[in-house]
Amino acid sequence: MLSSVSYSVDLDLTDVETFRSHVRVRFGSAAAETFLELKGARSVSLSVNGVATATSYDGLRVDLTGLSTTEVNEVEVVATLPYTTDGDGMHTFIDPADGARYVAAYLGMDNAAKVFACFDQNDLKATFDVSVTADPADTVLANGALVSREGGRWVFATTPPIPPALVVVAAGDWHSVRWSAVFDSGASLDFGWHARRSLAAELDRDAAELRRTTEDCFAHYAEIFEEPYPFDSYDQVFVPGLNWGAQEMPGCVTYRDELLPRGAITDTQRAIRGVIIAHEMSHMWFGDSMTMTWWEDTWLQESFADYMGYRVAEAGAGFSDLLVEVEIGRKPWGYRADARSSTHPVAPLPTDVPDVDTAATIFDGISYAKGAACLAQLAFWLGDDEFMAGVNRHLTRFRFANATLADFVESLAATSSRDVRGWVDAWLRRPGFDTVVVRREADVPVLVREGERPHAFTVAAYDSALRLVGTERVELGDSPVALPHYAGLVVMPNAGGETFAALRLDHHSWQALSDGLSGLKDPLVRAVLWTSAYLQVRSRDLSADDFLTLVETHLPAETRAEIIEGVLEETRSVIIPQRVPAERAAGAVARVASAASAGLESARGDTQLTMAWAPTLAATCADPDLLRGWLAEEQIGADIPLLPTTRWDAVARLASLGDADARFISAQRDRDVTSEGYLGALRALAARPSVSAKDAAWDAMGTRDINNRRFGALAAGMWIPEQAHLLRPYVDAYIREAPALATRGQAFAQEVGRAFPQVALDRDQLDTLRDALAGGVPTILRRSWQDHLDDRE
Repeated sequence: MLSSVSYSVDLDLTDVETFRSHVRVRFGSAAAETFLELKGARSVSLSVNGVATATSYDGLRVDLTGLSTTEVNEVEVVATLPYTTDGDGMHTFIDPADGARYVAAYLGMDNAAKVFACFDQNDLKATFDVSVTADPADTVLANGALVSREGGRWVFATTPPIPPALVVVAAGDWHSVRWSAVFDSGASLDFGWHARRSLAAELDRDAAELRRTTEDCFAHYAEIFEEPYPFDSYDQVFVPGLNWGAQEMPGCVTYRDELLPRGAITDTQRAIRGVIIAHEMSHMWFGDSMTMTWWEDTWLQESFADYMGYRVAEAGAGFSDLLVEVEIGRKPWGYRADARSSTHPVAPLPTDVPDVDTAATIFDGISYAKGAACLAQLAFWLGDDEFMAGVNRHLTRFRFANATLADFVESLAATSSRDVRGWVDAWLRRPGFDTVVVRREADVPVLVREGERPHAFTVAAYDSALRLVGTERVELGDSPVALPHYAGLVVMPNAGGETFAALRLDHHSWQALSDGLSGLKDPLVRAVLWTSAYLQVRSRDLSADDFLTLVETHLPAETRAEIIEGVLEETRSVIIPQRVPAERAAGAVARVASAASAGLESARGDTQLTMAWAPTLAATCADPDLLRGWLAEEQIGADIPLLPTTRWDAVARLASLGDADARFISAQRDRDVTSEGYLGALRALAARPSVSAKDAAWDAMGTRDINNRRFGALAAGMWIPEQAHLLRPYVDAYIREAPALATRGQAFAQEVGRAFPQVALDRDQLDTLRDALAGGVPTILRRSWQDHLDDRE
C-alpha cells in the first residue's frame, strides 16, 4: 500500500516526566485510508497534507483518512509520551553515583511506536532526519553524523533507508573517546566510544583496546565484504538498562554498560566483549543494510552475526581460540533450547510466527547459538570461498532492502555446486539435533548418525595415554563410516566443534576421555567433552552426582578460564536447580565450593584463573571468615583485587548464610555508591534466610513500574537453592502473580520469565505450574514457563 516513506523526527527530552515527539511522515499511498502506529501517547494532534484533522486514536493507532493516491502525502503528528524504565521505548535512568540523568531510545521489535508515530514494519524502510532538544550540558548521539548543534538542539544527518525499529537516540552526560581512521581502501570514518560519566575511568582504561578492536574488525569486514560500510559514522555507546546484550542500531551501536565492568576486566570478559563488538558490526551489513522481511527470518541476521562475531573477533581482532568459548558457553544454550517442546526450526515458517510477541520468543538459543553453529557447519561443508561468495552476492542484491530465507538460499546456490537447497531443508527447516554415535565392530570404531542431517567434522584418535595419534575430516550421512586405521584407539568425533550434534561415545572412548579429561592437551576437545557431559545430565544418562564428581576431579586442574567459568555457570544455574533434589542442594553447593577452593589453590596467583574461580567460591562457600576477610582486604590472595561483582557475590552469600544483617549490607552499600552497589545491596537483602526478608523482596518485585534491573536483582537474591523449604510459599506466589506482572510489555515479560524460581521444585509444585499453563498466561511468559517445565521434566 505504501511507498517512498521518509521521516523527520524532532524529539524534546528536556521534561523529566514526559517527552515531546514531533514527526513529519512523507509517503505515497495506494489507498485513501491507513494508519500510523503510536503506543501509549498522552496527547496527540494530527494534520494531513497541511490540514489539521480530528484525531482518531485508540492508544495504539492513529487513523489516517483523506490521503492522496496520486501525490506524495505529508502527515504531521505531535505527541506527548511517557518515559519507560523497563528498557522498551524511551528509557530514563538516574545514575546513583552522581545524580546524572540519561535518556535513550531502546527500540527493536515493535517499540519504535513508543517514541514516534510511524509505519512500524521492517520492509517499510525509510530515511530519517532526526533532531533532538536536550539539556545543553548533555551530549546527544543518533544514527547519523552530527550536522549542527546550537545550545541544547542537535541536528543529525539524513540516514539511508532503515526500518523504524533501528532508530536510536541517546542523551546524557556521556564521557566520550572520539577519533577518525583511514583504512587501506582509502575510506575515512569518524568513530566514537561513549559511557556514563561515572564510568569515565573504566572507558579510559579500555579505550585503547576498544579502539583497536573496532578498527581491526572494521578492516577485516572491509576485506571479506564487497559492499562498503553503508553508514556515515560509527559510534558505540555503553548505556544503562538495556535489555539486550547490545543492539545493532545503524551508525550508533548500543551496549549494556555491564560490558564496561568496574575494577579490572578479565581476559574472558575482554574476549566476549570483542565478539559482541564484531557481532554488532556485522549487522551494519547483515541486518541493517540487508534486513529480514518479517520475524520468521530473525535467524537470518542473528545467526549470521553470532557466527561472524566469533570468526571476526579471532581472525580480525586477534582474540585467540574463541571456538573454546563457542563450545563451552554458547552451544549449550542452543542444545537446551533445541531439546525442549518449544523447539522450532532455525528458519520457521511464516505461519509459525503469527505476531510480534511470538517473535520475541524466538530470539533464543536456536536463532542465535544453533543458527550460528549451522552456518559454521555450512561454511565447513561448502568450503569458505563458496560460502563467502554467496554471502557477498546476497549483500549486494539486497543493499538497503529486505530479504527472506529463499533469497539467501538463491544467493548461496548461485555460487556453489553442492545441493544447498537440500542442506537448508535438512538443517534450517527441521527442529532438533542429531546424535553422532561411536560403535565398535571387532575393535574398529564405526561412526553412525542418529538423525537426518549431513555432517562434516574432524575425528581425533588417541592412544591409551591420551596422546593424539591422528585426525581426519569425515562426512557422515545415512551410511556408517568405519575407521579401521583407528582400531583399538580412543576416538573423539567433532573434535574441532564443526557440527551441531550430541555425541554418544563407545564405552572405551568415554571412559578414557572422561577419566583423563583434564589431561587432554587440546582445550577445544576438553570443551566439547564438557558440553557432551551437560547433555548427558539433561537426558539423565549421567547423574548430577557423577557430573559433580567430574567437576571436583578435573576442573581444579583446568588451565583455561573460559572453561572454568562455563562449567561452573552450567553447574550452578542449570544442573543444581534442575537435577538435584531440594534436600540435597546444600551438599551439591558444598561440592562446588570444594572444587572452587581447590581450583583457587591450584591457580597459585595466576590472576586470570583466580578471577575465574573467585566468583563461584564467593557465591557458594560456607566460611563467613573467608568472605569477610576478602571484603576487609579487598583482594583475593596476594595482589589480586576483589572485583566489584565478586565483592557483591560475597556480600549476598554472607546474607544467605544469615551472617549479614541489614546494617552490614547498608554499610557495604555506602562503600559502593554506584548503580552496581545499589543493585548488589538489593540482591543481598533479598538473600537473607528469613520470612520478613523474603516478604520484603517479593513485595518490592510487585511494585508498580519497578525498573528492569531492580526486578532482576531482587529475583537473583530471592531464589537460593539451599533455601527451598523457606521459599515454598514464594514459589506459589510467583506462579500465581507472575502473569499479571508480565503484561507490562515484551521486555518486562522476559524479565519475569528469567525470574523463575532457581530452586528444585517437587511434584506438587510442578503440577501447580502445569495447572497455571492450562490457563491464561501471556505468550512470552508462557514460552519461558514451558521451557522451565521441560527442563525439570
